[in-house]
Amino acid sequence: MEAMFALRDTKPALADSPNATIYNPTNSTTTIVSLDGKISDTTTAAPTDITFTDLEFAYPMEGEKRPILKGTSFDVKEGQTVALVGSSGCGKSTLLRMLYRFYEPDKGSITLGGHNMKDLTTESVRKAIAVVPQDTVLFNETIGYNINYGDLSASKEDVITAAKKAHIHDTILSFPNGYDTIVGERGLKLSGGEKQRVAIARAILKKAPILLCDEPTSSLDSHTEADIMNNLKEIGKNTTTLIIAHRLSTIQDCDEIIVLNEGRVVERGTHDELVALGGRYSDLLAMQRQSFLNDDKEEDEDTSK
Repeated sequence: MEAMFALRDTKPALADSPNATIYNPTNSTTTIVSLDGKISDTTTAAPTDITFTDLEFAYPMEGEKRPILKGTSFDVKEGQTVALVGSSGCGKSTLLRMLYRFYEPDKGSITLGGHNMKDLTTESVRKAIAVVPQDTVLFNETIGYNINYGDLSASKEDVITAAKKAHIHDTILSFPNGYDTIVGERGLKLSGGEKQRVAIARAILKKAPILLCDEPTSSLDSHTEADIMNNLKEIGKNTTTLIIAHRLSTIQDCDEIIVLNEGRVVERGTHDELVALGGRYSDLLAMQRQSFLNDDKEEDEDTSK
């Protein structure tokens, strides 16, 4: 009980500044409204333009710091779908966590609609962002409730509409209790693909203008992954989307691909442009293709035994 009260009284690592204002991305001029209701600032930048400028960040490790981002800079225009690629530990997930206000950069800035995120309330920023994570957290509740969690004020009809767009409605209807089916602890009664579709339905239900996808298909087979990525592309048409994908083949039609290496942006462009460049992206693509070929060969050998 003492531990619970201690946790309750723990102050968040990131606290809003006294003059923090509310981020309202629905206004075409990105009007920023102060907590007392007064308009404090406007900008001509598109409401969900995202700009990362000279970011430096290191995770603390037993008194030392492990540098992750080393002067990272790039921008995402409103309505774009942009993929982040690179080897493990290059800073991809860290960038998304910063955007969701889990961490502050040690140096540099992140702006939304032309406004520094440090000047915006954390609650208003998170309200504008939907997340499809690598590991979907599900409650030991009905599948309907787990979708509804994206927006607890949404109606049952809205939940069903979101489920249809996420291509899980028919699957739910095949369950004995339909939307009232209990999914079990951490969703153990659902397959990996079904869990991810619940996460996508949640994101659709939230109707947020910014979508973050952090390797949402890394634990799925290639066929299910392709289906899930198609779902994400569909809902990403009307949002500003940042996505980290497990297989590079699934992000080839993104508006732009940002290639990270050791905490820095080393390449950016479309899939075709980066392939023609013959640099880091081409190397990653070749390594992944070879890895998949080796996996297929091992599977064939196991089958023939």
